[in-house]
Amino acid sequence: MRTEARARPARRSRGAAEAARPERVLAGLAVSPGIGIGKVALAAQAPVEVERRALFDDQVQHEIERFDEAVGLSRKQLAKLKARLSILPEEATQELEPLLDAYAQMLGNSRLTRGIRKRIAEAKINAEAAVGDEAEAIATAFLAGDDDRAGRQRRADEVREIGRRLVRNLTRTPWRNYSGLPQGSVLVTESLTPSDAALIEPAKLAAVAAEEGGLEGHTAIMLRALGLPAVLGAAGLTDAVEPGDLAIVDGTAGLVTLNPTVETLAAARKAVAAFARENQRLAKLRRLPAVTKDGEPVELQANLELPIELPMIAQSGAVGIGLLRTEFLFMNRDDVPDEDAQAEVYAQVVDAMQGDPVTIRVLDWGGEKQIESLIAQGWVPGSGGENPALGVRGLRLLLKEHELFETQLAAILRAAMRGPVKLLLPMVTTPAEVRAAREIYDRVARRLKRRGLDLPDPLPPLGIMIETPGAALAADSLALEADFFAIGTNDLAMYTLAVDRAESEAAHLYDPLHPAVLRLMQFATEAALRMRMPVSVCGEIAGDPRLTPLLLGLGIRSLSMSSGAVPRVKQAVRSVAIDDCARFARTVMEQSDPARIAELVAGFWQKTDP
Repeated sequence: MRTEARARPARRSRGAAEAARPERVLAGLAVSPGIGIGKVALAAQAPVEVERRALFDDQVQHEIERFDEAVGLSRKQLAKLKARLSILPEEATQELEPLLDAYAQMLGNSRLTRGIRKRIAEAKINAEAAVGDEAEAIATAFLAGDDDRAGRQRRADEVREIGRRLVRNLTRTPWRNYSGLPQGSVLVTESLTPSDAALIEPAKLAAVAAEEGGLEGHTAIMLRALGLPAVLGAAGLTDAVEPGDLAIVDGTAGLVTLNPTVETLAAARKAVAAFARENQRLAKLRRLPAVTKDGEPVELQANLELPIELPMIAQSGAVGIGLLRTEFLFMNRDDVPDEDAQAEVYAQVVDAMQGDPVTIRVLDWGGEKQIESLIAQGWVPGSGGENPALGVRGLRLLLKEHELFETQLAAILRAAMRGPVKLLLPMVTTPAEVRAAREIYDRVARRLKRRGLDLPDPLPPLGIMIETPGAALAADSLALEADFFAIGTNDLAMYTLAVDRAESEAAHLYDPLHPAVLRLMQFATEAALRMRMPVSVCGEIAGDPRLTPLLLGLGIRSLSMSSGAVPRVKQAVRSVAIDDCARFARTVMEQSDPARIAELVAGFWQKTDP
């Protein structure tokens, strides 16, 4: 765990030299769209100095008491933060409140606090060192593996954030103060936590820029909910700025411009006005249907990683959840949630969608996905072999662990009485797997009925993910067993091209527009359409408006994406005609060169981009 702020160089003297400083542009991550212009304000945070000390036997109890005091103080601080939520925008409140609850749980009788006390007692080290060691060990365990990197990173960040809070309270190091920031300023900082973001008054700031941070973390979600233009991950930012410097933060392009020229500043001011007009136009799309120019309806749904993202789905104009990942229920805990606990969470999500459909994917675990609560219960023996991505995972694993599978199916069926639900099976490769899953599904339904519970009639549809070449090529036979297909283009591209896009040396080979990937998608789609069976795309390409015409041309009429992508994809849908898309798709499918396909996609988009 990082516990010490990086040393900053001495500030340069201001004066004539400052006036001569040239314009400088730093690239980062486009986290929250919009453009903000203002003078830089730095929110300083005192570095934390942590000394590792060995304890004598008679000091251990005192050190545990020190730790318990820090836990109590941390809980009080979180309670104050929660009380402050009432003055934040509703979207930000709905984002942060569950996170603060998760923080509070970690400060209870959790794996983290038990592990820290154990380290103090057994390793005989001071509380600060024990906190750092245990938080980093848990965070590292979360980051192990390759799938669902954004979710893993979020969970690791949560543990590290609680660790930092505990260390600050143990060392009595003061916290960052945002109350004195000038009106209309651009907040520049080395890092920004979700708790920091909760202290920001959005009406007071023009934008936020930070040297650290990622696209999918809680801080990024918070900044989007606050409506502040923001760029994170801008390397070298804090060393490049002085308080009072003029800065332009382009949260759409991911750029921070320092000391802009007169021409750059004028262009930025025009862009601010253009962005405001574009936002107004997209906001009007929220209540308009996703229908092509020639009247073909298209279903636009949202992917859901965590329930805290529900408010953004409601704002986006999505008509339901096309992919609810359930792994979050099993993460960051020591025990496996029982049927009642799972049913309550699923029911909350279904209720929140107010009659719009929810597709719940059963636990996609195994191989490189390490979920500590399940391992602790002995659900799976072993780590997945030398190549875990090709091992026992997804449905393969659930068919071995019937109790785990049946508990989740029962919980989903109970929640299905609250609104329309579909069930989705991950990592399917053979029809026999689907038949076996359906037998278990029907058995669970009969058991619930014997318990006197009401269930939907007919039962919710049982669909499968098409995310391997084998599943795509066997789509004809799989369509005889499944009720619907959901094409997961991220894994499909990875398995087809034998490329891990997170592997830096091979990432350039990862291309979802590769002809092989597109042909597999086409094969699976046509197999579903021949059976008059619903088929959707829920990978990243579903949220790229440039690819919307191609997907429509292939016959796809249902897309599931991140909530933030829905308005622009809807705009793309309303700007094209199906006949034009079909002709375009035929041209693309005749190509064998990925570069040529990319050129065709760009050209068609230029002609249709409204």
